[in-house]
Amino acid sequence: MKEHIKQLYLGSSNVRDLVKALDERDNITCLGLCGSSKPYIVAATSEQIGGHNFVICSDKENAAYFYNDLENIYGERDFDYSKKRVLFYPTSYKRPYEPEKADNTYILSRTEVLQRISSGERKTIIVTYPEALSEKVITRKVMSKNTFRLSVGDTISMDELTDTLVSYNFAHVDFVVEPGQFAIRGGIVDVFSFANDYPYRIEFFGDEIDSIRSFNPIDQLSIDKIRNIVLLPNMQEHEANNERETILEYLKKKTVIWIEEEKYLKERIDNEYEKAIAAFNERSEYCETPEILFSQGDEILSKLSDHKEICFGNYGKQEDTFSIDFNTKSQPAFGKNFEMLLEDIKQLKANNYSIFFFSESKKQLERIQSILNDIQGLDDDYCNFTPILHSIQSGFIDKDLNICCYTDHQIFERYHRYRLREGFASSQALTIKELYDLKPGDYVTHINHGIGRFDGLETIDVNGKQQEALRLTYQNGDLLYVNIHSLHRIAKYSSKDGSQPTLSKLGSNAWNKLKAKTKSRVKDIARELIKLYAERKNSKGFQYMPDTYMQTELEASFMYEDTVDQLKATIDVKRDMESETPMDRLICGDVGFGKTEIAIRAAFKAVCDSKQVAVLVPTTVLALQHYQTFKKRLKGFPVTIDYINRFRTTKEQKKIAEELKNGRIDILIGTHSIIGKNVSFKDLGLLIIDEEQKFGVSAKEKLKQLQANVDTLTLTATPIPRTLQFSMMGARDMSIIRTPPPNRHPVETQLHSFNPEIIRDAIQYELARDGQVFFVHNRVQNIQEVCNMITSYIPGVRVGVAHGQMEGGKLEQIMLDFIDEKYDVLLCTTIIEAGLDIPNANTIIINEAQNYGLSDLHQLRGRVGRSNKKAFCYLLSPPLSALSDEAQKRLRALEDFSDLGSGFNIALRDLDIRGAGNLLGAEQSGFINDIGFETYHKILDEAILELKETEFKDIFDNDNKEKKFVHDCVFESDLEILLPNEYVASSAERISLYTELDHIQNEEGLKRFKDNLTDRFGEIPPQTEDLINTVKLRWIARDLGFEKIMLKRKTMTAYLVSDQESEYYQTDTFVKIIHYATAHPNRCKVKELNGKNVFYIESVNNVADALNVINKIMES
Repeated sequence: MKEHIKQLYLGSSNVRDLVKALDERDNITCLGLCGSSKPYIVAATSEQIGGHNFVICSDKENAAYFYNDLENIYGERDFDYSKKRVLFYPTSYKRPYEPEKADNTYILSRTEVLQRISSGERKTIIVTYPEALSEKVITRKVMSKNTFRLSVGDTISMDELTDTLVSYNFAHVDFVVEPGQFAIRGGIVDVFSFANDYPYRIEFFGDEIDSIRSFNPIDQLSIDKIRNIVLLPNMQEHEANNERETILEYLKKKTVIWIEEEKYLKERIDNEYEKAIAAFNERSEYCETPEILFSQGDEILSKLSDHKEICFGNYGKQEDTFSIDFNTKSQPAFGKNFEMLLEDIKQLKANNYSIFFFSESKKQLERIQSILNDIQGLDDDYCNFTPILHSIQSGFIDKDLNICCYTDHQIFERYHRYRLREGFASSQALTIKELYDLKPGDYVTHINHGIGRFDGLETIDVNGKQQEALRLTYQNGDLLYVNIHSLHRIAKYSSKDGSQPTLSKLGSNAWNKLKAKTKSRVKDIARELIKLYAERKNSKGFQYMPDTYMQTELEASFMYEDTVDQLKATIDVKRDMESETPMDRLICGDVGFGKTEIAIRAAFKAVCDSKQVAVLVPTTVLALQHYQTFKKRLKGFPVTIDYINRFRTTKEQKKIAEELKNGRIDILIGTHSIIGKNVSFKDLGLLIIDEEQKFGVSAKEKLKQLQANVDTLTLTATPIPRTLQFSMMGARDMSIIRTPPPNRHPVETQLHSFNPEIIRDAIQYELARDGQVFFVHNRVQNIQEVCNMITSYIPGVRVGVAHGQMEGGKLEQIMLDFIDEKYDVLLCTTIIEAGLDIPNANTIIINEAQNYGLSDLHQLRGRVGRSNKKAFCYLLSPPLSALSDEAQKRLRALEDFSDLGSGFNIALRDLDIRGAGNLLGAEQSGFINDIGFETYHKILDEAILELKETEFKDIFDNDNKEKKFVHDCVFESDLEILLPNEYVASSAERISLYTELDHIQNEEGLKRFKDNLTDRFGEIPPQTEDLINTVKLRWIARDLGFEKIMLKRKTMTAYLVSDQESEYYQTDTFVKIIHYATAHPNRCKVKELNGKNVFYIESVNNVADALNVINKIMES
């Protein structure tokens, strides 16, 4: 269908006139183009005239939207660069003269454009903006001299290729993650050229190139086979003495230039030039002068005049140029009024208009249609418009073509975000993998021996065969070697505050005692939770009706698009409400992930069924805040909302209590006073609890009485670790929101050293757009000095000071005044981290940022960027060179991770620990600190499994899978089973691969592991094949009831279940083993050794033999 609109424009008389005029004239003005009709005109014209079209938009944001619209028109959003018709040409830096901040992904985009325009006539549209034009590039001559082409079948030695890459300034690394790097492994060279989105993997056969594949730098796996590639170095920093020229000199004479708002073009380029001069004057070390690196407006304008120009946008050319009048107008604003929208559609239809609605989400278009059908009282399958499944930046009506193109984000007044290429490297390099990877010096917990220190991989000799083991050091320097088949028994130690643990003593009983104590306490808690859950499942609650059309309208008017998780959570909540069992659901999600929205939807559903809703919040400030959020969101719906906290007068409180009792208030928001004696509801149907962990024991007891048969929804921002969810199955219903909202602005994060001018500019900019600012300074001693400093920089600014040492009432008053916009700047310590949500505050300045942990910084930054405005976060620290590597890495990571939700990766570890504490009670955090989070987890899993199999057997009957007698089989051998050093050279990567392999649970996972190994490192050697087969061997052995298997001296020894009384000895599985032993008396014997039953099988030479035998036993 989207092709249909493009076709209409291709056949449009105006476009034909434009193409014809281009043959005869050099300057043309297109008048009357609105919204996203502009990219359609550009696409249709370029389609007919061919060659290169160069579009200069008014600024970066417009250019990005224009580029996205064109990508969508051609349907090439996820294409590789080589297949794209539309390219984006940005600046190479975020600010002039900050070469250390040069952004490799921007440079990559620039280089791709240069390569495309110098290599042929292929139809291409390039979108750019004035600042990018002003930055010069190296000359064509230098470019062609530095281009290196390779094809499959070429003969070139690896040394020759390496030398070329080194001469191009490519950096040699272990694994390629960003442009300008290369890596060598055996017969494979990985290289990330500046001329493609993805790096290349070149595989050699001798000196011939056998294959070339592109691969994804995040998981290092291949994407596509390619025959020819171009390797380009970083053109930005190529030798300083090279001449430079503007990109316009690269353009062919026939290129058509499109300019939006031409009269401001010169001014914008000159502005950028002046910025460059100012930045140059501030720099102390030598660098090239602005005239070498940047162009001025006049120079660009004179170069543009060599080409045919088309001006469009709101300001055409002033002189008497030839102009073509288009007849379009912008999409009207409907203010979310669907009756008005319906009227508009009817009128357009009466005038024979074709109506198209654009959205990236099919669900959203269905929602609009169902609201319109509800208003008209029609069936669901009636359709008022043609849906088109991609977005455009702004809707328009074209009166010449009789078409109307509306966007969903304008109808619902949502923010629509543009998407440009994102850097892989830095944002992904610091991900979860790094958090879990072991490095020498890390503390680890061994489930049987306690806490030790990891000292690296060591190759040991077993009966003349090489094997690898992990070396752990315990108290008094005792050593423990852990074989690579038992890596699942050790876990990286992580505690709440990152403190160093005490090493355990090998051979002492202290560790086992600690484990037993933890287990019994965990069991008590789990027992409580499961009991409550069972009680609730057996009681009856109110059954709500299915959704009404008002519910659909409320949900469709949500400002952001629902994420998959949010949608799932909404469906779960409604299903719970519509069933007769009382709901008790916990919703976890990071700051700004839309938990409150789900609560509002549930509350509205309850009100639609004439029930009352209580919303319980931990602090007075939050009560007011939630009240404002609910009120704003439910505006125009028949709902009465009020709030109660200690700032309301006694008279007001009495009145509220009275109205509540008579059922005149539908939703009441408040602190724990709403569950007090003097507050009684007429008909309470839903209780929403925000941040449950912050309530005291007595409040929780009162809640329990209330909750017996009232639906309850609990919200928490501390993520409950995913793994804990499974353990808690059967103790809580949970919905986890892990995906960030798709159209939120990322918070622009900038690193600076402390500088009064930057502070002044940041605050003034925010105040100029009527916003407010958080200034975080975590030292109470001199907070007043900072306050005086701010007021001296910006006279007349109103600063509120808040910190944890103030008395409660005063602190809350300041917070409330800030919410009421009585202050411009809130100067505070980290107390705002705890969930203050002020949509009007969109700049946060964090002083001495190097002293915070990553998750703290992420939580603080989550305070801004919660509305439709662009938000800024300034991290102030001493110059980077003065900071430790660790601090530098943290701040850099934060600057790169500007998207919402990236924090989920950053803050995962310490939040997991906090989350476990919340779910299971605070005293658990102590245990977690003693034994480390991962081990705590294993113990919790065991405890819950035991409870389900014993005390609560009847509740969990349906979980009754076949009982497992052995949960893990230990494997030992004297064979050479490992990843050879020459196959995977990096020991860190070997540990990572060993760990990954050891945690694989099924055949599919093993296959994927093998494919990935072959892809990344080449053909798998026999020792590694054996390694992979041992995993399979251990699975089958576990199912057969073997606790341990030894392959030594060509004999396989299997130790059966050690408990002689176990039911195992009555099972068919045991009978199979006896059958096999009696059928092969020459090879097999079963005997008792030190109270254990041992099964011997002779002439088993290797892992393949062992697998064969064990499979036969299974089949017998």
